[in-house]
Amino acid sequence: MAPQDDGLYQATATTKAPLIQETGVTESSRIGMRHRKLAQHLDLKDLIPLSVSSVGPLFSVAATGGVMAAYAGVWTLPAIFILAFPFIVSSFVFRLLNKHFPQAGASYHWSARVLGESISRYQAWILILAYFTSIPPIAIPAGSYTIALIAPQDQSSSVLQAGVTLFWIVFAAVPLLLGAKPTARITQVFFTIEMLALTAFAVIGISRLNRISVPIHFSKPPIGGMLVVAVIAATILDGWEIDSYAAEESKKPREHPGLGGIIGAFGALLFYALLYPLMIGETPIHKLANSSDPLAVWASRLIPGHGWAMLIPVLASTAGGLWLTTYILTRALYAMGRERLLPVGFAKLNKRNVPSLAILVTLSLTFLVVLGETFISSLSSFFNLILSAAGFFLLAEFFMDSLTAVIFLTFGHKRLPELSIHPHKHKMLMVFSFISSLMMGALLVAFFIYGPKAIGAGIDQTLLVLLGLGIVFTYLTRKRKASSFIFEGKSV
Repeated sequence: MAPQDDGLYQATATTKAPLIQETGVTESSRIGMRHRKLAQHLDLKDLIPLSVSSVGPLFSVAATGGVMAAYAGVWTLPAIFILAFPFIVSSFVFRLLNKHFPQAGASYHWSARVLGESISRYQAWILILAYFTSIPPIAIPAGSYTIALIAPQDQSSSVLQAGVTLFWIVFAAVPLLLGAKPTARITQVFFTIEMLALTAFAVIGISRLNRISVPIHFSKPPIGGMLVVAVIAATILDGWEIDSYAAEESKKPREHPGLGGIIGAFGALLFYALLYPLMIGETPIHKLANSSDPLAVWASRLIPGHGWAMLIPVLASTAGGLWLTTYILTRALYAMGRERLLPVGFAKLNKRNVPSLAILVTLSLTFLVVLGETFISSLSSFFNLILSAAGFFLLAEFFMDSLTAVIFLTFGHKRLPELSIHPHKHKMLMVFSFISSLMMGALLVAFFIYGPKAIGAGIDQTLLVLLGLGIVFTYLTRKRKASSFIFEGKSV
């Protein structure tokens, strides 16, 4: 095992087994980078809460549960389980790839090592779309939930909505700019609030099940609606992969990243498996359908007159999801800047060794989107259409990761003989990754078929334009001389 101290960037010409191989940079910039690196402060007890909290279980249900209930009704949970299998497989894929390629760029870096630079650049574009389109849909509800909690009579005020949302965006910047360790600590506080509240409501729900239960009739499953929900489920089953993007900030980059993700993926699935039957079993489905906060509807039946109490843990979940989703994107932008795929400024670190420019640019653009949605009606529908595609691009990102795993496990021993990959050692994972790729690919195609009816006209054209811009991005960055930072320690 390679040394685990601050050696993640200590590659020199005389090092026998360098941890990082740097290419395409001058000696002076190499020396500078040796002293300006992400700080390795995170251990497993930090990564696990990050992975579980980044899923934002309560926020995910509050934000998407109503839409899912409208599309799939009582078949919502089965629709989620359609995507659960490939996502669980993906968590083990991430664990394996982290052992060999721990890097802040995670997904797009893995594809560079296995599939080649061109595909990697295209995946970088998909990664940016996947996570950036996920941030405003978290920031806007953060403002809405806050107003509903403290000033429900002013919910129609656009100025107040924008102001409170700005507060949460600034609040999210604080832990991120302080560093990974403070981010993990603050996340643990918010996560504790979320889990205590969840436990309390679950206990109340189980205790009142006989009194307020409603009949559930499983009629013919709405296939189109279930397939759309399966794609939307990407936004509620993702987030656990944050520890992969925190690999360079982990004290043990080859051992810990990926483990938190597996726990987070199973934790999210267990959460939904417990919550959805209670919520659907105790609340008429027509009241949940298209509700802006189905959890509040359910809570009002559990504790009549005090449904607002659910807003507190939901807000804690939303706030954590806001800065943790931003964390994932900014670490990826940092890696892209460091490797010259994006302007090198994205790779600059502040005195706390975090990519401050990437953080500020991401959150500033988020606020501009919020302003556009809030005050400019002509832009509102446009942004809504793009942001509704977050699930599609998240699914596309995991689809490409799954393909990377298939190629890596099938041909890795030939393409990367120095890693001593033995396909027979991971035969089961290779088979599951292949099945996972087929499932996710089929769901992506199905979204083009059923998406326009479920989301609205123009979604297909919007997706095609954004996918096409990825080809443009790949072409325009083809001549950039990349600086590849490769973890060269002993493979596990």
